[in-house]
Amino acid sequence: MMLEIELQWAVAEEPLPSLEQCHRWVGAALQGDLAKQPVEMVVRMVDAEESQALNRDYRGMDKPTNVLSFPFEQPPGLLELGEELPYLGDLVLCVEVVAREAAEQNKSLEAHWAHLIVHGTLHLQGFDHIEEAEAEEMEALEQQIMQALGYPDPYADDE
Repeated sequence: MMLEIELQWAVAEEPLPSLEQCHRWVGAALQGDLAKQPVEMVVRMVDAEESQALNRDYRGMDKPTNVLSFPFEQPPGLLELGEELPYLGDLVLCVEVVAREAAEQNKSLEAHWAHLIVHGTLHLQGFDHIEEAEAEEMEALEQQIMQALGYPDPYADDE
């Protein structure tokens, strides 16, 4: 697998996940053919202000959120030429929200970062949780990936 991640820090807070951790977590979340072909993406760590602005502008929700996923849409001209860019999309994670949620949910910060990056990477691949059946499928896949990575079930305390 050829995975290229551009890790962007728009904040100075620590601890943040390392590039190596992001590679491990994203790589584990890639499904089907994406796990076998070149993939490029951006993982951006932001403050609450940037998260809130993006969440408001793209989702109509005027508050910061833990992770936003922006899937890349292939330009029609390239697809018509039979070419496809290996770009998956962008993940934007709010450092403050991730840290607060981990503390509130009594989860390790590392496990919560891993879960949100796995969750966001699945969104970039078209997985969603709007409908109940989709949510069940996505959560089961997240639980399987997290277990394979050696982390606890991220939904165990969400009952």
